[in-house]
Amino acid sequence: MNTFPIDLGAYQRIALNANNKTLTDEQRAGLKANIQLCRDAIVFFTATGAARGVGGHTGGPYDTVPEVVIMDALFRGDADKYVPVFFDEAGHRVATQYLMCALNGDFPAEHLMEYRAAHSHLPGHPELGLTSGVKFSSGRLGHMWPYVNGVAIANTGKVLFCLGSDGSQQEGNDAEAARLAVAQKLNVKLIIDDNDVTIAGHPSKYLPGCSIAKTLAGHGLTVLEGDGENIDDLYQRICTAVNTDGPVAIINRRQMCPGIVGLEGSNHGHDVAPVKIAVEYLESRGRQAAADQLKAIKAPKNDAVFLGSSDKWDANRNVFGDAVVAILGRMSEAERIEKIRVIDSDLEGSCGLSKIRNAYPEVFISSGIMERSNFSAAAGFGMEAGKQGIFATFSAFLEMVISEITMARLNKSNVLSHFSHSGIDDMADNTCHFGLNNMFADNGLSDGYATNLYFPADPLQMKACLETIFFNPGLRFIFSTRSKVPTILNTDGQEYFGGDYTFVSGKDEIIREGTQGYIVSFGEALYRALDAVERLKQEDLDVGLINKPTLNVIDEEMMAKIGNSPMVLVVEAYNRKTGLGSRFGSWLLERGLAPKYAHLGTYREGCGGLWEQYPHQGIDPAGIMDKVKDLLKA
Repeated sequence: MNTFPIDLGAYQRIALNANNKTLTDEQRAGLKANIQLCRDAIVFFTATGAARGVGGHTGGPYDTVPEVVIMDALFRGDADKYVPVFFDEAGHRVATQYLMCALNGDFPAEHLMEYRAAHSHLPGHPELGLTSGVKFSSGRLGHMWPYVNGVAIANTGKVLFCLGSDGSQQEGNDAEAARLAVAQKLNVKLIIDDNDVTIAGHPSKYLPGCSIAKTLAGHGLTVLEGDGENIDDLYQRICTAVNTDGPVAIINRRQMCPGIVGLEGSNHGHDVAPVKIAVEYLESRGRQAAADQLKAIKAPKNDAVFLGSSDKWDANRNVFGDAVVAILGRMSEAERIEKIRVIDSDLEGSCGLSKIRNAYPEVFISSGIMERSNFSAAAGFGMEAGKQGIFATFSAFLEMVISEITMARLNKSNVLSHFSHSGIDDMADNTCHFGLNNMFADNGLSDGYATNLYFPADPLQMKACLETIFFNPGLRFIFSTRSKVPTILNTDGQEYFGGDYTFVSGKDEIIREGTQGYIVSFGEALYRALDAVERLKQEDLDVGLINKPTLNVIDEEMMAKIGNSPMVLVVEAYNRKTGLGSRFGSWLLERGLAPKYAHLGTYREGCGGLWEQYPHQGIDPAGIMDKVKDLLKA
């Protein structure tokens, strides 16, 4: 793995001028050669992520290569005319940014083979200042066009490109951005990859009647539609856009992953190309050295053994779906239709909702990447007593629906929301996809409508929690991680949340007793804290562990118990500035309790990779043990 197996030196430094809208034979041949070279490279180095188990989103960057190499040639042909940045509002197409960085000499091509690996500085979304050569942070899907509008205002007279997609165009941000761009006559050229594919399916099927072209034209943009794989037509439309004053949308129709057998036209192409498919593609292209390197990669494993937990692991985000299916199965079809509606936001497979759709499609609504609208629709359905909406998406997107949560509360709505991918565990997409600020969901007044935040510690507690809270009125937020978690064991080695265990909302739980103080934790941090507690006890440091599955409700009895102990340490993966620990100390002081107190949480930009995120933030068992020892010494 010391040599990049595809010669990126073969990339031709073509210079084009948008005033010449017809390609010469030489230019056309050069562009086509560049397109194929870049596509081969993208398949290869994103598939190294698949081989190492960190994923990697092959389809998006692969698709948009033709427009990117044309943009690159235009930047080279008339540098002063453009802001020479490949702005992209689909951040998961980060492979585009990394490939262009390598081509521009910002880092050696060999570094691409560390794609999305921990500490490689090549995370799953571009982050300004982290990766050499990267010129912007994309944030989440559909956030860049409004930002690029501001860049255009700061660069009057220059042309800016923003790569878009049919998925990102579903976000409400883009409708607002379109209106501002038109009103201010901003010279932003939006290049949209319209492949009719998002994670969960095809927009033409789950949003029938929606037309990106008509929508953007309705906002006042000039719209140029065509075949994204026809290089002459694509180039002419880009040149026309450059020579047209004001905002222009260039919509490129193509199948996802054109030319990749096994992925072409499929929503599976949205994620990383599986190693088998990538190898077959590379071999068909005569890239045997690249194929051989892929075959040789072995995925790293986390060999840590966590004391106090079983060797049974499961993903709570999927268990959520299983638990809801079990509850709905006890209702008649008529009762389900009358009382329940589940609204997806294109992440059904990631949040467990696909299990509900498969079992009870009559209550399921497949919808687009429209978190604000979808949450509000779920809340509207749940406005009437006895009805409830069910909503789910990634925890990072909770920040996008804060105002809608307030409106749901003011309207006394009943909503059960599942926010998966909480915290930082298994998050190679890195900082912009960390689910850190979930406490924001409890943003009402103290005398407001019931709002509870739940973070079960393992699959058994997830099921028990849902059995208790499913039919409760009010807003209920239940969180899970992207990663799998093990089953928590009691001191007898039995499943703590098994047997006749019943979840009680608002009650904290003693996982381990201790005479020298307590660690308070929840979710996926709990099993790591339990491991630390067990190891501390082996060193004759008798520290206990409290599970706080209801994050925003004070258990007065437990607060008195731990507040009168010598030490309290809150351990979480949430933002250290906004998480449980940021308020727990105040709760203690308000009750006249003053143990030695500290809290650990996520406090710095991520390192990429999977489980490596935890030690990077100092919240792994070793970091927890060190902090406990510091407190006990103080």
